[in-house]
Amino acid sequence: MSKNPPTPSVTADYAQRVTDDLSANRSEQERVRTELARLQEELVRLEESEQVLTKMQEVLGTTPKQTAKKGKGSKTAAVPAARRSNGRGAAGKAGVATGRKASKKAASPKKPGEPTWLELATAHLTGQSEPKSAAEVSAALTEAHPERPVQVTVVRNALEQGVAQGLLVRSKQGRSVFYNPVLAVSAQSGS
Repeated sequence: MSKNPPTPSVTADYAQRVTDDLSANRSEQERVRTELARLQEELVRLEESEQVLTKMQEVLGTTPKQTAKKGKGSKTAAVPAARRSNGRGAAGKAGVATGRKASKKAASPKKPGEPTWLELATAHLTGQSEPKSAAEVSAALTEAHPERPVQVTVVRNALEQGVAQGLLVRSKQGRSVFYNPVLAVSAQSGS
C-alpha cells in the first residue's frame, strides 16, 4: 500500500477546464452584450442628432449634397437596430433580409424600364452560335452598354438565375463554365 495522496483524474481536469472556459465565455458574452447595448444607444442618439441637424439645415435653406450621401449610410445603420430583439428570432432574420434588399437596390444602377442583367445576358447569348463564359458575356455587355457599369460576378449571378429559371443551360469544360440559351441547345440536339 502506498501512502501517496490520490492524483486527480484526467477527466476531472478536463471537466474543470471546460467549466472554466464556459464561465469565461459567458462573461465575455455579457461584456459584448453590454458594449453592444451602449453602442446601439449611442447610434440612436447620433441618428436623432442627425435628424435635428438636417431639419435645421432645411430651415436655413442650406442642404448640401453630402446630406444625401449620409442618408444612404443610415440604411445600413438600421440593420443592427432590427437585431436588437431576443437574439436570433424572426426579427433578426427580417433585419438581415432588409439589409440584403437595401444593398441590392444600392448596387443596381438600373433605371426603371431598363432591361435586367438577366434579360441583357439572355438576349446576348441568343444571338451567339456557341456557349459563352460569364467573363465573355460581361465584356460584351460592357461594350454594348457603357452607361451601365457591370461586374463579372453580377453577370455570373444573372446567368445562374437564368439557369435556375430554365432560360439558360450551363455546361462545364474542365474548370470553365459556359452558358447557352435553352433554345440554342434544343436546336443543336434536334439537328
